[in-house]
Amino acid sequence: MGKSATATALRSAALHFTPIGPLLGAEVAGADLRRELSSEQVAELRDALLKHKVLFFRDQDISYEDHVRFGRYFGELEGHPVTAHVPGFPEILYIEAADGMKLSEELIPIARPANKWHTDVTFREIPSLAGILRMRKLPPLGGDTIFADTAAIYADLPPDVKARIEHLDAEHDILRSFGYRVSKEKAEQLRREHPAQTHPVVRRHVETGERHLFVNHVFTSRILGLEEKEAADLLAYLVDRVKAPEYHVRFRWRENDIAFWDNRATQHYGVLDYWPHERIVERVTAQGEDRPQR
Repeated sequence: MGKSATATALRSAALHFTPIGPLLGAEVAGADLRRELSSEQVAELRDALLKHKVLFFRDQDISYEDHVRFGRYFGELEGHPVTAHVPGFPEILYIEAADGMKLSEELIPIARPANKWHTDVTFREIPSLAGILRMRKLPPLGGDTIFADTAAIYADLPPDVKARIEHLDAEHDILRSFGYRVSKEKAEQLRREHPAQTHPVVRRHVETGERHLFVNHVFTSRILGLEEKEAADLLAYLVDRVKAPEYHVRFRWRENDIAFWDNRATQHYGVLDYWPHERIVERVTAQGEDRPQR
């Protein structure tokens, strides 16, 4: 078989999806992300993402160009106002350890016990559609990523809580997560360029119609329309629900693995259990297509 015929065969190969968790998560077989995908494969992956919410690809030794190309199948790509990027590739975030901060003896006691459950960039008016994370450097042990199904979390809320949050909004603030790690001047710049955003506490997924709990510990600063203590207690209760393992799938990485998640339907948590070893990942982020709605 000639080279062009081989490439055609690879592009048209069938994809297979094997669930790895009862609620969410599936491994994908039959995809070689070093090569262009057919429109049929892209559509199949998008459908699978809506169904499984996070997809995992094993052993994908892709180039930076491959990573960008794959991300662009699902939308325009966006950078990040704080996190570093790969030199020459502003679309690819370069993430070390604790959300881009190098670990140290001084930082570990602060970073390791922190609640890092989050949905990416909810401080934006239109949060991202999806993240595509590639494992570049893996520690000998640890460094898993956990994903949570926010539709299942919402579905299991008590009826009185659902009624209480039905029409509530919450504020999401970039400085809640990034303010303490940048200079005063940079913080002022972030506030100007990324003012706090208001999103519904319960978001309806524009493609599936599912309702998702849409507050997170990292970016949600407060629930609006309630007295301060009542708002703080309610937010603490809601973000605590995300911690229950019944809503999770845990991915144990190997080098060159890729995780691809629907950022509208999940939260995730990178487990910081590998100090003093390094963990380096690279992410491209597909821009959101809609402002969160009830």
